[in-house]
Amino acid sequence: MSHDSAILQRAPGARAASESNPVTEPRFVRWALTGIALVFLTLFLAVPLAAVFYEAFRKGVGYYFDSLADPDAWSAIKLTLLVAAIAVPLNLAFGLAASWAIAKFEFKGKALLTTLIDLPFSVSPVISGLIYVLMFGAQGWFGPWLADHDGQIIFAVPGIVLATVFVTFPFVARELIPLMQAQGNDEEEAAHVLGASGWQIFRRITLPNVKWGLLYGVILCNARAMGEFGAVSVVSGHIRGQTDTMPLHVEILYNEYNFSAAFAVASLLALLALVTLGLKLIAERGMAAARPGATQLDQ
Repeated sequence: MSHDSAILQRAPGARAASESNPVTEPRFVRWALTGIALVFLTLFLAVPLAAVFYEAFRKGVGYYFDSLADPDAWSAIKLTLLVAAIAVPLNLAFGLAASWAIAKFEFKGKALLTTLIDLPFSVSPVISGLIYVLMFGAQGWFGPWLADHDGQIIFAVPGIVLATVFVTFPFVARELIPLMQAQGNDEEEAAHVLGASGWQIFRRITLPNVKWGLLYGVILCNARAMGEFGAVSVVSGHIRGQTDTMPLHVEILYNEYNFSAAFAVASLLALLALVTLGLKLIAERGMAAARPGATQLDQ
């Protein structure tokens, strides 16, 4: 057997081996990189998370639940959930409408709208809170008018909702815009030719195609809404039992050296974050399964 024939016989097996194992780095390099990643995750994620729950339960389970049942803590929990319950649906409606318009239609101002959607990513949350104070505060542009009509936005729940909506509104739109652009308009155009109305096209074609991306954006939006600190801190006024959300209440308790109570409330936020991560993982798997040409490995 010639040398060339031997190469031809070995080539299919070698090609199959390379396809089954695309990693070409030496084993010790892979072990080293994996070890570094595990150490990093342990030091900066697992250890702080364990420390939160350890400090929360350090004085016992009874003290833990008493801290959560405190009127001020309970008020902060309810306010956090209320703000998220208002901000997330508003951002859901805006993100869905904006992404549909940007991905499916051409119109003047499209580039400007896309830029404005990214604005909260480039502006500090503290600055956005100060902008609302400048507009709706007692000495702000609309402050005297609000005072004359017995209205209050700053240092009240409406201000917290506005600040939260501002810092969270890009999340849904930014998840849906590239997804809708990648899917194109072929299905919608075919449905239009067949006589479907705009609402039917949206409800039966567009929305089912983006359901997992929509869920992913809603999860991220909700996580940011519950954990927002900077903008809410500026507009809330830190009125204990009235305008303090969970992150603000944690800060107050920590500054008062009430560490166990502070970590008890922080542990509740951590639990909500873990639930969010679980839902995010489900959404990612759903998006991978729904992606055109997805393989079993992707799923």
